[in-house]
Amino acid sequence: MLLLSWPHSCLGFTCLVMVRICSGTQFLLKCGGLLLFREAESFKEQGNAYYAKKDYNEAYNYYTKAIDTCPNNASYYGNRAATLMMLGRFREALGDAQQSVRLDDSFVRGHLREGKCHLSLGNAMAASRCFQRVLELDHKNTQAQQELKNASTVLEYEKIAEVDFEKRDFRKVVFCMDRALEFAPACHRFKILKAECLALLGRYPEAQSVASDILRMDSTNADALYVCGLCLYYEDCIEKAVQFFVQALRMAPDHEKACLACRNAKALKAKKEDGNKAFKEGNYKLAYELYTEALGIDPNNIKTNAKLYCNRGTVNSKLRKLEEAIDDCTNAVKLDDTYIKAYLRRAQCYMDTEQYEDAVRDYEKVYQTEKTKEHKQLLKNAQVELKKSKRKDYYKILGVDKNASEDEIKKAYRKRALMHHPDRHSGASAEVQKEEEKKFKEVGEAFTILSDPKKKARYDSGQDLEEDGLNMGDFDANNIFKAFFGGTGGFSFEGRWKCSPVSFGYVSTQVT
Repeated sequence: MLLLSWPHSCLGFTCLVMVRICSGTQFLLKCGGLLLFREAESFKEQGNAYYAKKDYNEAYNYYTKAIDTCPNNASYYGNRAATLMMLGRFREALGDAQQSVRLDDSFVRGHLREGKCHLSLGNAMAASRCFQRVLELDHKNTQAQQELKNASTVLEYEKIAEVDFEKRDFRKVVFCMDRALEFAPACHRFKILKAECLALLGRYPEAQSVASDILRMDSTNADALYVCGLCLYYEDCIEKAVQFFVQALRMAPDHEKACLACRNAKALKAKKEDGNKAFKEGNYKLAYELYTEALGIDPNNIKTNAKLYCNRGTVNSKLRKLEEAIDDCTNAVKLDDTYIKAYLRRAQCYMDTEQYEDAVRDYEKVYQTEKTKEHKQLLKNAQVELKKSKRKDYYKILGVDKNASEDEIKKAYRKRALMHHPDRHSGASAEVQKEEEKKFKEVGEAFTILSDPKKKARYDSGQDLEEDGLNMGDFDANNIFKAFFGGTGGFSFEGRWKCSPVSFGYVSTQVT
């Protein structure tokens, strides 16, 4: 019997083989390891064939069989790592690539694949070390040179994003993460940062989509749970948001952002509810204070703050602080330009303060968004008031309220007509006389319209009086004055007139 030895690539150690001479001339080789190696190589070749066909699942199965048969062969792990990378399973691929270089530190492809896995998972520093090792083994390796540049690019985007996040330039962070994810498509950390910034930018569906994709792969990911909660929180679904924050804290009790968001959400919910309760009870001063306190909790919560501003605007309108109410509603629509309730509240305040053009603008915005009969009528009413506001305000000219009685209108005319009678200002400058004559005429116009129930009704409804046959340009204030005061001792712009002490409190004997 002879005892021979040779290195065995399958088992990774020197194999002793017994060679026995049988029947005088024939050698029988008995080596189970050699047979296993051949079987493993067969599995590997089948795996290569499926890999070439891009049937990566089958390729994975055969490489796994090769590894199970000969677990100490570096190339088998390297091939399976390549297959897992094609399947997008980079974390598993990383384990195989690392095992391959542990078995053979000179395995260039193994180091290269490990680096690419690190880079895909977002660990650019570890990736750089792997690519540098490849270049130590093969300084002309162009793939390693390019991948090293890619790793440096990712590191640079990370640094920029970190600075921009502190500056609250969330758009820039999203841009940087998008560029980084081109080289690191499996990096959850980059995706989470992007999703958080999308949420802070108000792009909630996009942020939810990114976070949900991560949770489908890892339901215990505290960062993804936090982002889902953040989106709900910013969409004013505070109760559901708290549930996600609590779940995130179960997964990671020290998660600072989830802890802060949870605390803010609970505080905001409590203050808002307390404010609503005070408002319903008619305690407007307390409601104002509570809404103001709620607005100071989290300036990033745009939707909730928009509602709080609108609520406070409603309180101010109840307190008749209409300009403050307008300011609050303006802040609400600045935060959420789709907030119909805030536009309606502001429009009503504009109507109450006779700022009709602004009211029409807001009602037009509302009607364009929600074409309801109610909104159409509100717009029509505002347009009528705007049209009326551009005419002479006869009520203002007489100094009476719009609900003034017939008697009040007569008394007002008497007072104003005597106040602006041209003769009373005969000693004034030509300019003053002209102005007083104009006012006297306007007082007569106002009385003509408001003393006639039909004319007054048309005027109040916003109808154009000239279209109804009332040409105010031909109006004679002198005749109205005569008719009102009666008698023939009235005045005339053309010649002599006299006024009794009863009517004016003095006697004039002016002659032209």
